[in-house]
Amino acid sequence: MWLAFWRPRNRFSLEELSRLTDQLQKVQIVNEVNQDLVIEALRSIAEIVTYGDQNDPTFFDFFMEKQVMGEFARILKVSKTLAVALQILQTVSIMIQNLRSERALYHIFSTEHVNYLITYPFDFRNEELLSYYISFLRAISGKLTKSTVPLLMKTENNEVVSFPLYIEAIQLAFHEESMVRIAVRAVTLNVYHVGDECVNRYVISTPMADYFSNLITYFRKRCITLDERVSESVKNPTPESNSSILAAVDEIEDSLYYFSDVISSGIPDLGKLIAEKMLQLLIFPLLFPSLRTDPANGAQISATTSLYLLCCIVRILKIKNLANTIAVALLCLLEAFTPRSEMKQNGNIFGHSFTQENHSLDKEALDTKADNQLLKITVPTSPSSSQIHSAEDFSLQHNCSGPHLALREVLLSYIVHGDEIKVLGSLNVLATLLQTKELDESMLDALGILPQRKQHKKLLLQALVGEGPDEEQLFSPEAGVSEDGVNSQIDTYLQTIKDQYGWSCSCIDLGVSPRVHRFQVVDALVSLFCRSNISAETLWDGGWLLRQLLPYSEAEFSSHHRKLLKDAYKNCSACLLLEVRGVWPDLLTTVLTNEWRKCKKAIEASSPQKEPKCVLLPPPKFSLDVESSFSSGERMYEMVKVFVLRHQLQIFSSGGTLPDQPPVNCPTDPPVNSRSKTAGLDLTDPKPGTEISIVDAVPCRIAFERGKERHFFFLALSRGASGWILLIEEQPIRKKRGVVRVAAPLAGSNPKIDDKHMKWLHLRIRPSSLPFLDPSKFDVFGNPKPKALIDGRWTLAFRDEASCQSAFSMILEEIDLQTNEVERRLKPLFDLSRPVDELVPSLHVTETSPLRTKMEVSS
Repeated sequence: MWLAFWRPRNRFSLEELSRLTDQLQKVQIVNEVNQDLVIEALRSIAEIVTYGDQNDPTFFDFFMEKQVMGEFARILKVSKTLAVALQILQTVSIMIQNLRSERALYHIFSTEHVNYLITYPFDFRNEELLSYYISFLRAISGKLTKSTVPLLMKTENNEVVSFPLYIEAIQLAFHEESMVRIAVRAVTLNVYHVGDECVNRYVISTPMADYFSNLITYFRKRCITLDERVSESVKNPTPESNSSILAAVDEIEDSLYYFSDVISSGIPDLGKLIAEKMLQLLIFPLLFPSLRTDPANGAQISATTSLYLLCCIVRILKIKNLANTIAVALLCLLEAFTPRSEMKQNGNIFGHSFTQENHSLDKEALDTKADNQLLKITVPTSPSSSQIHSAEDFSLQHNCSGPHLALREVLLSYIVHGDEIKVLGSLNVLATLLQTKELDESMLDALGILPQRKQHKKLLLQALVGEGPDEEQLFSPEAGVSEDGVNSQIDTYLQTIKDQYGWSCSCIDLGVSPRVHRFQVVDALVSLFCRSNISAETLWDGGWLLRQLLPYSEAEFSSHHRKLLKDAYKNCSACLLLEVRGVWPDLLTTVLTNEWRKCKKAIEASSPQKEPKCVLLPPPKFSLDVESSFSSGERMYEMVKVFVLRHQLQIFSSGGTLPDQPPVNCPTDPPVNSRSKTAGLDLTDPKPGTEISIVDAVPCRIAFERGKERHFFFLALSRGASGWILLIEEQPIRKKRGVVRVAAPLAGSNPKIDDKHMKWLHLRIRPSSLPFLDPSKFDVFGNPKPKALIDGRWTLAFRDEASCQSAFSMILEEIDLQTNEVERRLKPLFDLSRPVDELVPSLHVTETSPLRTKMEVSS
């Protein structure tokens, strides 16, 4: 008997479950005295019921018979401690999550006790309690099916009148804690994906549909908060500002992806409802007006943030009606979306002129006969062209001094005149629209961004099935979508914008041929490529857009376009040749070859290389020390990227195919009588420890540390496009032979004989490479990570003035050999009909040339 008394209890037994249930039933009030006993009983019941559901159905039979769920609700009601409320929520959550039997789950949901727990007035000022509660709701929603969801609702006449789970969840949708908001979204998505017709009607009925209006309103506030962070970053940039912006961006995009998931849940008209609210509450009253209104004079966000948000909304939501409405709105006048309170009596927007806000065209872009304030579009006409304006020239005004401008023209204005950020933002909007599959091709054509290959494909299909225009139209210059069909479709959307949203819009150029709009876009891009105040990365994105608009290996440029591109290319070629005599000629060919492949890949890629969020971050700053080799390397790198794009545009505009490699000459062996041959240098890089001849070397002294002067032999060598300054230690046994102890780049050494001590030679020693040429040194947005590089300064002391002058001349001669080889390799890149020296005659330097004299006297 005593052995039976001390026998341990089986924790997972029906007897134990009965004991724990009896224990709970005897509890009349829960306080600090007995709360531990109650908590342990609740925890153990959850474990036993879960075990029984998977192993013995009699466990759950007992659970149902004793109505244990009712005991949970009673204990919560008589409890005066927070710990017990937490345990009840956790216990029920664990049971719901782990029950596999449909019968068990059906029983738990069929009682009113779950809804009682859902609607219980918990004190959510306690964060832990709120966390347990939202996990409880999420556990319930995870088990929703067409058979279980009716158990949690009340219906009348086959219509839902009460759904506590959904109602309580959406009341927490805008909680300040992000994890709570994420959990609410998970709950609502589980509800939407059930597929129950009653639920579908319920969530879009009044007043439940207000949830989506509130979501858009909350999203609008997040957009304004994002803009505030961007504006603050511009005014007061700090290391934390980018992190703050990116955190706001993540929240914006998470919200849009949630909208996208809601739309894809399959509830009829839900996508239409979200699109309508997005247009009514965000796009029409906030984003469109902000494209042109000065934030200081009434606008709530900047044009930069508006451009980013338009990209994200179209790219993520993928709603056909939304995309087409935005496209039609871009054809409308800006004044249609400008609130009356922000308009002057004469129709101009308060305090806003495009020339006040943005940089004007640089000198390269202004070196044309066209007026500075006009973007002149010359559209070649044909005798059969009746849809194009009778005049060949179609001028698109870009002074943007008033609201009488279409929104699409505002985007083109930013491309031609805007600063770096607005150019990139406008390019992103056009690229996003072009890539949006939900957008009708007729809308792309009306905007002027329909690729011609798509036009030809559509006309070819029409010709094959015997519809549409004759075969002659397929390859005619005016080939495109039927103008009558486009106008009719646009009119329908315009009427919807007026009737449904209350914005009266009109398109003054609705009758203009889409071909004119396409030429406006091409002209704006050509003007962009002629600008010198825009970074190469942004120009590459412009090259991508142009590449999409025109068919492969086919030119659609006017003579005016070709002249502008050719002039810009010549200017850039001259700059590239100047770099041959610059600080980094040894890296020039390598950088150019690498960037050629990258540029070709970028403009032929399926999407632009930069993400839309890049417009919100401050552009990378270049080194402020214009005399440093690092700053020179930054300028060289940027200039090469611009040159590569303009060179590829020359090929592209002529209808050619872009080669995989740039046309450069192959390296040649150095002459037999060169110093590198005499020194016996057979290696590409003379590393320390390399043994060479010192026949041509000059003895010198140098102190790398104060008071520690060392004796070396000085030698300057070049081999192909590479060159080095060597400090060699003579071998005591083998005369006229030495071992390299120090090697430094020859290029950029900037030699100068001291004015007061003619035996001293000053040299600048630059790094052997640049950090931004290493992909591992770039951040996620393609911007170089900052790294300070400091040039070295050597002062070499020679035995006499003649030795110093000999070393000085040796450096200049080897630099000449090095740069001449670089020029020879790059020569095929330039206009092959003219020699390189005819492009920039002053580049072939002699010892008496101004360039050489300047180099000799500079420090």
